[in-house]
Amino acid sequence: NLETLQVVVETAAEMRSPLIVAGTPGTFSYAGMGNIVAIAGDLAREYNLPLAIHLDHHESLADIESKVMAGIRSVMIDGSHFPFEENVALVKSVVDFCHRYDTSVEAELGRLGGIEDDLVVDSKDALYTNPQQAREFVARTGIDSLAVAIGTAHGMYAAEPKLDFERLAEIRALVDIPLVLHGASGLPESDIRQAISLGVCKVNVATELKIAFSDALKEYFLQNPKANDPRHYMQPAKQAMKEVVRKVIHVCGCEGQL
Repeated sequence: NLETLQVVVETAAEMRSPLIVAGTPGTFSYAGMGNIVAIAGDLAREYNLPLAIHLDHHESLADIESKVMAGIRSVMIDGSHFPFEENVALVKSVVDFCHRYDTSVEAELGRLGGIEDDLVVDSKDALYTNPQQAREFVARTGIDSLAVAIGTAHGMYAAEPKLDFERLAEIRALVDIPLVLHGASGLPESDIRQAISLGVCKVNVATELKIAFSDALKEYFLQNPKANDPRHYMQPAKQAMKEVVRKVIHVCGCEGQL
């Protein structure tokens, strides 16, 4: 929304970091495609910041086609819930379309547990990425980046996760495109840094930002129960979220990259 886009763009500009802002189908449905593009575009121009709007966890070729035609140039097609051959076929169809419009495509092999938008994956159904299968998947689909499942999950963790860095290193040795780490909210900073050292080039963080924002907002209303002006009650929420954004940019090594 307006406030969260303001926070991430302003903070990235202050830290001289490039930025990818991602939205699920539910995000675009709620806020409106045109509104998101307009706000993000205005902020990027205001702060002279390289910013990409990315489609996260989209499952429909038709949905992706309409958004690419509206100007989006970075997409994730998620067919990870399908058997391997069906996943390959779906992803290949998206790649064939998107590459005609200079649009990069991310796809996922393996399945993360947790909740993302309306997609719920029980932990027992989560599957790690097979390195050999990853090589075949990349070769057959022509994707530009690969989201890997190495032990992360969407949402916050009930206990400290144990990431399979050996598996990540095997994937990196067989796959030469950028790797993507979903479910980074709540991960130890050392895990994020190690994942980056092993080939992860994009780190997805959402839940941690939303919790900081909503907790500060709830606390403000507890202290100020008669508050009714969003110009006031949004400020502490934005500041709390900003601190998390600063931490993530720093941990990922993006600070000063412009």
